[in-house]
Amino acid sequence: MLKAVVLFAIGLICLIKGGDWFVDGASAMARKFKLPELLIGATVVSIGTTLPEVMVSTMSALSGHGEIAYGNAIGSVICNTALIAAITIAVHPGPADPKTLKVPVAFFYIAAAIYCVAAYLMGRFTRPMGLIMLAVFVAYMIVNVRSMKNNPVPASAGEEEEEEDMPMSKILLLLVAGAALIAVGANLLVENGTLIAQALGVPESVIALTFVALGTSLPELVTAITSLLKGHGALSLGNVIGANVFNLVLVSGVSVTLAPFQVPQSAVFMGHNSSLVLEIPVMLLVMSILTIPTLIRGKLTRSQGIILLAIYAVFCFIQFTM
Repeated sequence: MLKAVVLFAIGLICLIKGGDWFVDGASAMARKFKLPELLIGATVVSIGTTLPEVMVSTMSALSGHGEIAYGNAIGSVICNTALIAAITIAVHPGPADPKTLKVPVAFFYIAAAIYCVAAYLMGRFTRPMGLIMLAVFVAYMIVNVRSMKNNPVPASAGEEEEEEDMPMSKILLLLVAGAALIAVGANLLVENGTLIAQALGVPESVIALTFVALGTSLPELVTAITSLLKGHGALSLGNVIGANVFNLVLVSGVSVTLAPFQVPQSAVFMGHNSSLVLEIPVMLLVMSILTIPTLIRGKLTRSQGIILLAIYAVFCFIQFTM
């Protein structure tokens, strides 16, 4: 147990430093190419911070633990939205550009619709469904790249001076080194956090939806906090929404394509499969609370963050009492 705790702490240190480097590199890239930070967050940063979910879900599916791969994807979306984005909004509410948000939000709901078809109508995630998810991921990246090219952001004189101080080689080094530290740190946290949880007698389904989901979402949390401290709130919001898209189409797409699995039936809530009446509905609910009012009003409010945090607290309580 002591070894697990020590490795858990080392993983946390790797995550914090990796998040710091990754945000520095991503914000420098946004300035250098005059791109909206929200779009950089929804693509480059999201890929880096979603690496742990891809690794954990793929290894879980290949080893016959489809339940962990499935629970990790849904649990990470819920955690990203109702904990990470919620903290960001509660601490620093502010304006959000609906035009920039439309693409990642639209792709999230497309991905969610595919997920619902597989879960509710088919009862299983097949290899063709995994390939469809990966195709949606490719389409999402293409649309975002085109959007970046068509909507450059003019830089001020001060920003131009700052971008000259950061050569492209250093930006790439920060992104790669930051992503590597994030992946290593998250892996240490998940493996040792799961060992600690199992030692305490926590069921595998609960571990997937809470401990594993939280562990693999820690890069997003670290990135969100680092972005706030450095004054890049849009980068944080874009990262969360982009990571949610990646969780459903990239993380699930890779694991399902490699090892198809049935919808887990391990937990029951109110007499029904909890994944169908609790987890997926909560995932859709929290994303609706985050995105719909923001698209309508063009801003994020502190009340959104507080409501999302309350929902996450109730969700975790239910998971541990089922």
